[in-house]
Order: sequence, then C-alpha cells, then structure tokens
Amino acid sequence: MANPVVDKRDVKFVLYEQLDIEQLSNTAKYAEYSKEMYDMVLEQAWKLAENEMEPANSKGDRDGCVWEDGKVRVPESYHRPYQMYREGGWLPISEDVEAGGQGFPVVMGLSAIEAFGAANLALFLYPGLTHGAARLLEVYGTEEQQRNFMDKLYSGEWCGTMCLTEPQAGSDVGASLTKAVPNEDGTFSISGTKIFISCGEHDLTENIVHMVLGRIEGAPPGTKGLSLFIIPKLRPENGQLVDNDVNCGGIEHKMGIHGSSTCTLNFGENNNCTGYLLGKENQGMRIMFQMMNESRLFIGMQGQSHASAAYLYALRYAKERTQGPDISRIKDPTAPKVAIINHPDVRRMLMFMKSVTEGLRALLYYVGFCEDMVRSSTSDEEKEKYQDFIDILIPVCKAYGSDMGFRVCETAIQVLGGYGYCQEHPVEQFLRDCKIASIYEGTNGIQALDLVGRKLVIKRGQLFKRLIGETEDFLKWARKNFELRELVATFEAAREQMIQVTKYFGLKGMTADYVVPLLYATPYLELFGDVAIGFMLLWQALIAHRRLQEIYVDAGAKDGESQKEVLATNRSAAFYRGKVASAEFFITNVLSLSRGKAKAIMSGQRAAVDIPEESFALS
Repeated sequence: MANPVVDKRDVKFVLYEQLDIEQLSNTAKYAEYSKEMYDMVLEQAWKLAENEMEPANSKGDRDGCVWEDGKVRVPESYHRPYQMYREGGWLPISEDVEAGGQGFPVVMGLSAIEAFGAANLALFLYPGLTHGAARLLEVYGTEEQQRNFMDKLYSGEWCGTMCLTEPQAGSDVGASLTKAVPNEDGTFSISGTKIFISCGEHDLTENIVHMVLGRIEGAPPGTKGLSLFIIPKLRPENGQLVDNDVNCGGIEHKMGIHGSSTCTLNFGENNNCTGYLLGKENQGMRIMFQMMNESRLFIGMQGQSHASAAYLYALRYAKERTQGPDISRIKDPTAPKVAIINHPDVRRMLMFMKSVTEGLRALLYYVGFCEDMVRSSTSDEEKEKYQDFIDILIPVCKAYGSDMGFRVCETAIQVLGGYGYCQEHPVEQFLRDCKIASIYEGTNGIQALDLVGRKLVIKRGQLFKRLIGETEDFLKWARKNFELRELVATFEAAREQMIQVTKYFGLKGMTADYVVPLLYATPYLELFGDVAIGFMLLWQALIAHRRLQEIYVDAGAKDGESQKEVLATNRSAAFYRGKVASAEFFITNVLSLSRGKAKAIMSGQRAAVDIPEESFALS
C-alpha cells in the first residue's frame, strides 16, 4: 500500500471550500476547466507521487549522486519516475497552451508540487528548477531562444538551472566576477565559476540550460551591472549539439537532499563557452527576480511538503505504537497499554503539526490563487491588488514556510522518539532534506530584510495597507460567529500588535536608529507569519463550524452526547471538527504569544549590535 504524502481531504477543502477555485471558471482564461478536471489532476498527481516518486526517495537518499570525471550520475531509482513525470506533462501544467503547457490554474500546479515535494524532494528539484528557467524564456526570450531552449525545457527533454552564487558572492550577488565578452555575432564569451548550483550536472537529461548572471565588460559595478545569459551545457550549432565548455568541478556532500546534485560549475575553462543574452544588458537582476520569486514560493512549498509527509507519518505511528497505560490508570501496573496518540503530550505535538501544516497549505495555495487572479482578471485595479498581496506575502511564504516546516519535521522525530532518530523511519530524512529550504534562494534573514526594507515601504506602504484592509473585511464576517468569538478576539489582538510594530518600524526608519528594524526584521517576519497562519486557520474554522452545525441539524444532534455520536460515525463531521480544533490550538498556543513578541521588538533593545565583537567569546 502506498504511503500517503498529503492530507487529500484537506487539500480539497482548501481548494474548493476555502478558496472556491471553481469561481475561476467564470473567467475567460479558465473557462474550459471544471472541478471534474481539477479532481482528475489531483488523483493523477497523488498516484504518481505515492506509487513512483515516494518509493525511490529513501533509496535515492542512500545512493546519492556520484561525481566522476566531471560527470554526475543521479540515483538509478530516479530515472523511471522522472520519465513518467515528464511524459505526464506535469512540468508546464499551469503554463499557457500556446507555450506548450496545459493551462491549468497556478493553484492546481501548487497542489501537485506539494505532493511531488512530499514524495521525493531531491528528485523533484530537477524539474522544479527547470520550470523557472523555462518561465524566464517564455517572458523575456526571443522567438529563436524559445524554440531553441524553452520548448525542450517545458517538455522536460532538457533540464534547467539558475546560477547566481560564486565563491566570493553569496548573498552579495553584486560582487559577481563572471565575465561576458561580446562576440561579433551577438553572442558572448563567458568565463567564471558558480557554486552551490542545484542540479547543475546530471544524467537525467541530455542537456542542461543554465540561467547565469554575469557582467559584460565595462558594465557598472554591483547588481546594476549584471546581465542574464542563457548558457547551455551543449549549444546548438549547425543543427547539432556541441560541447559548450561548461564543466562540473565537483559536487557537495550535504546534510540532506543527497539525490540532488549541488555542483561547482566552471564556465569557459577552455575559452569556448558561449552565452546568449536574455533580455537587455544590465537588466539581469530585474529579470532574475521573476525566477527567484517563483522559486521562493516553491521553497515555501518544500517546507509545507515535508511538514505534510512528516505529520502524516507521525500520526500513523502514534496510532500504531503502544506504550504505557491510559492517563486515567497511570498508577495501575496491570492496566493495558494504549497507542501513544492517547497520551496528552503526544496529542499536543500532533496538534502543533496538524495546525501548522494546514495553515501553511492554505497560505501557500492562497498566493497561488492570487497569481491566478492576476492572470485571469480583466481589471487593472484588481490585477494590482492581487499582485500586491503576492509581493508582500512571498518572503513570508518562503521564510516562515521553510522554518515552520523544519519545526514540524523536528516534532515528528520527537513523536517517534528514538526510532525517529534512526534511518529505519523516514522522518529523520525529512528533517535533513527540509533544512536547506531556509538557506537557499535567499536566506530567511534576507527574506526578513526584503519584507521590512522593501515590501513595507514601496508604494508608500500600499502593500501592507491593502492586506490589512482585506483582513478588516474578513473580520466583519468573523465577528458574526458568537461561538468562535474568543478566537476572533485573539486574532484581532495579534493583528493589532503587528500593525503597531509596523508603525514603529516606520518611525524608526526615519531616524538615526534605523538599525532597529534591521535587527528585528526576522522576529517581525515570524510575527507576520503567525498572524497570516492564524488568519488562514480562523477563516477555515468559520467555514468548518458552519458545515458542522449543518450536519448536527441534519442528524438531529442537539446535545453534547448525540453530537459525539455524530463525530464518531460521520467522517465529514469529524473532519470539520478537526478544522475548528486546528484554529483553536494555533490561535491559543501560538498566536496568543504575539503580544510578547511585539513587546520585545518595540523594546528597541540593542544588545546584539552594541556588544563589542571581542565580547562574544574569549579565545
């Protein structure tokens, strides 16, 4: 029996009951798509993930990638599922039919991404990065570049990467030394070294197309002088593919994602590397940001994917593992042993995992839905509104999603105890594989600086104001539910704390004490993420509470005992009660801490920056 990798019922709840994606069928762009078609996509994605990708995961982790004589072999177990993924047309599922895609909504593509990432992230990184490269070519490439490269990327015949990092230029991308010299035919001769390049060399496909940041001779210093180049491993020449002087100098031996090759790439060692300019000169960072933003949402989905797989595995283990008596007979040595899911502390851990996983899923899918609204709306004002939501939420999705995904994996190990720490069970791999998500595609500290230093201030604070306005409209509806009034009140208080901290940052940013917002950017993003997840779970609870009351009425269950019977026999009722419980747990146990977090941020305490460097430790 295949191991479930996502909570299928919850996926459908978010898509159909919370986001109501069927409304997209009312737009011209998505008029041809229906719930039946969406369900078909989900079922096929889950089937591929569970039956093909997941079985190759642990073996791929053990075997890892092998580098030899400049070539990389991926785990043998990856080849079959990759070909099935490619043949199924999954890579361009949400791209326009004219570009070779299937035209489905972005949010449906995210639901497939969650399943594939949960089943085998290391394998899924190969097509995941390829999609970003193809998307850049679709938006910025010439007709010739699209035919030469984009078509083969979207089909999965070739793979793609993005290459930013250099030995001396990690987060400081503007320090790049990769050089581009113009040739008479309009191409460029490229020389330089890039490191930490995910999927930079492998044998899954014949060719790999790299999107590389470099500096044309004479260009300005810093990021303003960077251009973006298409550099294939094999370049097309006279109807054939010839070596393009892109050499892999080695692969990293990493904590996790062993089946994903993380490479050092040397361009132009033999002075024969040709690059093709994508877009205009010195516009590389602006163009690359599109791929990076897409990648950052994808990284948030990685955290969610691992959280989903870890939670479901820990839940199943907790139901099967017997240890100790029931709490009511804890002092009775003759009492029968019970499954550990009956123990209060295990319940607490499971509820943390459940609530975080469900909240993250809703937040990430919501951003995908916003992208669908941008793509399908005929109103410029509506397009701008949803794009503003995307822009301010992307750093939260990436950083909060990856951090909380890691915490869920960590908690899953704790549920399994000593077994969780052993390779006999997959949760230790989930933890190892998940950790990189908080580091690459811009560390989570950089995401926090992006949120505080850019997203809060652009358009005179319009992005934040719009988001707050949206939550105010929501609260007008939420306040009508008397039974959930305490949850609504706690959310409102946390929301107000976030608003006050944002105003505090605005004031500090106009003074000489501007370092304070930078010092507390990460705690602020955590607070922002707590409020965002609290919002999503409260939204879900209001829907679920109404559905649950309808079930009780239909069953004639008017008192506590009869309602317990309904919960024990009606799967839908039990599900909806679980949704309310997720909101109750997270809002009470996590979101309620926002007051203390806000107080710490607005204290302005500067010990971390005022301490002399010599005072950290004595050698």
